[in-house]
Amino acid sequence: MNAIRNSTQLGSVRRRPVSLQPGSMVEYASLPGVDNSPLIIEARAEGLRLSAWAAGRREELEELAARHGAVLLRGFAVEGVSDFAECVDKMCGGALEYRFRASPRSEVGHHIYTSTDYPADQFIFPHNEHSFSPVCPRYLVLWCETAARTGGETPIGDNREITRRINAAVKERFLRRGILYVRNYGVGFGLPWPTVFQTHDRAEVERYCDSVSIECQWRKNDQLRTRQVGPAMIRHPRTGEHIWFNHATFFHVTTLPTEFSKALLAEFEEADLPTQTYYGDGTSIEPEALEHLRGIYRASLCSFSWQANDVVLVDNILAVHGRNPYSGFRRVCLAMAQTFKPNEWAVLCGETP
Repeated sequence: MNAIRNSTQLGSVRRRPVSLQPGSMVEYASLPGVDNSPLIIEARAEGLRLSAWAAGRREELEELAARHGAVLLRGFAVEGVSDFAECVDKMCGGALEYRFRASPRSEVGHHIYTSTDYPADQFIFPHNEHSFSPVCPRYLVLWCETAARTGGETPIGDNREITRRINAAVKERFLRRGILYVRNYGVGFGLPWPTVFQTHDRAEVERYCDSVSIECQWRKNDQLRTRQVGPAMIRHPRTGEHIWFNHATFFHVTTLPTEFSKALLAEFEEADLPTQTYYGDGTSIEPEALEHLRGIYRASLCSFSWQANDVVLVDNILAVHGRNPYSGFRRVCLAMAQTFKPNEWAVLCGETP
């Protein structure tokens, strides 16, 4: 499942010709062979703290993220989790609590989490973070505290290119029908509902679901099923572009490694799978459409090797991300910032940009 393009070390990064003022503290670069994403901003002054440099640059950094999809900030000093949290505050307005969870994560600071606590030998398929949810983060900020001995890259894909490459008939079907997300909690695989909703109070779960139009059904043995419909594409709140933004592929059982998907389908009825996706009217998504989408996601990826104290600002609408397998200890921390509701920015079938 792993298809990575242009994996590079900083030494092979191509410097862009830019106009630098005398005494400028940073320079700009890009990955060789990658037209747009990500932009690299490298500190030229030794010991320059990112939290200090980013102060007053929020608008500039958000504009660069909108232009390039992601910005890699390299060579800056980040002095621990609390300093990283300050960086997030300066760059995009503070970290969000991880709500309506889908991935196992450990909280290492106030609203600062490990990226995903999946086994090191697994490849995480590219996705827009939380794009299944009625409330999503606009930005992700990742900080490499400790790079893996080998592997462990966070490949990034250009979602503009993904959107352009999707077959028009496939796109039209999703736009017309939307996407139904079905999740089952407490089935022995995936996260239990108290972890997902961060409460043991069923009434509180019901209130949250009702507030964001999620249908919830309590089942025997303290199990819960949720269903909600979301859009296939949204308008970017800043640029107005129509962008493919959903979890139709990521949450579908056939996107898992073959041995995992076969094991799940042998154990569960389809309606009882931990996660599964359908067209919004409840009909099955064609296998060929899913494979078409998976191929486009994989082909979009570019990769760089993490270095200690690298920070990446990701426009969560314009860039997808994944994770490569790795060896050795690795800790990459994640913060999410600024919420929006995809249904408020949904692209309708036949709508033009």
